[in-house]
Amino acid sequence: MSRAMLNSLIKAAAPVALLLFSASALPARTPARHAPRPAAVHGTGMVSAADPRAAAAGREILDAGGTAADAAVATMLALTVVEPQSSGIGGGGFLVYHDAATGRIGTIDGREKAPAAATPAYFLDSAGKPRAHGDAVPGGLSVGVPGNLRLAEIAHAHHGKLPWARLFQPAIRLARDGFALSPRMHDSLSSPNALARSTAWGRAYFYDAGGNPKPLGTILRNPALAATLTEISRKGPDYFYHGANAAAIVATTRGSARNPGMLTISDLAAYQAKERPAVCAPYRQYRICGMGPPSSGATTVYATLKQLERFDLAALGPNNPVAWHLIADSMRLAYADRDAYLGDPEFVHVPVAGLTDGAYLAGRSQLLLTDRAIPHVTAGTPPGARATMPAPSGEVPATTHFVVVDSAGDVASYTSTIEGGWGSGLTVGGYFLNNELTDFTFAPVQPNGAPVANRPDGGKRPMSSMSPTIVYGPDGKVRLAIGAAGGPTIIAQVAKSLIAVLDWKMSAQAAIAAPNIMGWGDQLMVERGTELEAMAPALRAMGHEIVMRPPGTFKANAVERIGGRWVGGADPRSEGVALSQ
Repeated sequence: MSRAMLNSLIKAAAPVALLLFSASALPARTPARHAPRPAAVHGTGMVSAADPRAAAAGREILDAGGTAADAAVATMLALTVVEPQSSGIGGGGFLVYHDAATGRIGTIDGREKAPAAATPAYFLDSAGKPRAHGDAVPGGLSVGVPGNLRLAEIAHAHHGKLPWARLFQPAIRLARDGFALSPRMHDSLSSPNALARSTAWGRAYFYDAGGNPKPLGTILRNPALAATLTEISRKGPDYFYHGANAAAIVATTRGSARNPGMLTISDLAAYQAKERPAVCAPYRQYRICGMGPPSSGATTVYATLKQLERFDLAALGPNNPVAWHLIADSMRLAYADRDAYLGDPEFVHVPVAGLTDGAYLAGRSQLLLTDRAIPHVTAGTPPGARATMPAPSGEVPATTHFVVVDSAGDVASYTSTIEGGWGSGLTVGGYFLNNELTDFTFAPVQPNGAPVANRPDGGKRPMSSMSPTIVYGPDGKVRLAIGAAGGPTIIAQVAKSLIAVLDWKMSAQAAIAAPNIMGWGDQLMVERGTELEAMAPALRAMGHEIVMRPPGTFKANAVERIGGRWVGGADPRSEGVALSQ
């Protein structure tokens, strides 16, 4: 999208697995997978985001002399306004950051935390049985302490250049002056069960008197959020975690009519984002770096790739069902280990080194056969692992990802979320509160009595599939930064895109647009309406149990370096764009 086209748009706007594969969890209408999109853009700086208004906010900060960290914070804040169904300051995120001056890569964990009073029985009913996932989402019980602003605080302190308050100006303008209601948001509002309807504020903001979503193109103004953002811009993140805003979060969650929560003022005051070491490991001539636990992204994406390294994927190519079969079964093996071992590293032992060990993954790779599917996958025993059993979480498709590169070469790959569409449905100060705690595994123990790694506990962070990733080329320079949205499919989308770029030599744009496939458990999800659907008979003949899935919840963004210049990509299934500086 050209700058002129974008400015016109802004001017007009401004004055579990079964659940995952169920069409009922999708928006009423989905964008065409091959929607027209302008040629990839390139420049000295780049922002790729899921909404053009948010991408423009990031570019504005780059144009003002800001760093990739500055622009990433501005993009996250703008998404709070224009994509509230997916992310915002009421949720959390993970940031993977390449510092060009030092050549170092670091990560920041802004994942939400459970209340200190939470116990492993947090999501059990009166009979001691796990509650239904959908029943536990609405209301205060599912809300964890939001982490995005503490993440932003660290990123800005370490890598920022512009004043903190300057980063808020684009989002404040969008909230105060208004933005046009887009098709994707309109779709997410259309379901009679949309949690945007949960509060009087949400109903007044998004719906007409008859309970229907306001018409496409309606200018939505959010003065409450503009006021909240203004206070945070002036007083810093402490305004969010202390005082009136913190008291409002506690009162709203504990006083919700459905599923009252347990958050306290002390829970918010004690929250801190964490700097953690990046998880990096080699794949062919590349180095893949991502977010470690409590994210399951880096280890699972990497395992999927490394288990495939002995196969000549380039020779097989993207039009061969054998290639997709191998990718799917490698995912199945990687997800099995993920479900068994991943959790909050401050509460459980996560064998990260073992899960990324080359010899271990070479052994797992021997289970892959070119002519037939693995009948039933189970977790392996990576070096350093302790006895456990698989227990997947209940993540659902939502979330957002964005990538920012500045003129100095700093790269920010940031995934932000409030978990499901519209989070918990609860609102404070014009923003939605997350339902992140339903990412915990509800059953705290396995039938054999072994504790589940991802079970709830006081102050614990739930496991996540968010997979912000940075890839280094043979020259040691950043080759690609990428991430996605869509619950557990995030890992599959990122792994597929990396194979498409690194093995099949596609552009990042083409790789994101390529069909999605996900092997998890003993099922294989195939994206409907794509070339993969035509391969379904061949995949079934190899023994795969296939479930078709519409494209509406897939959403990826990337920036790559080609010939010394940055080139952006955005998912044609979404409203996203890549904008050059």
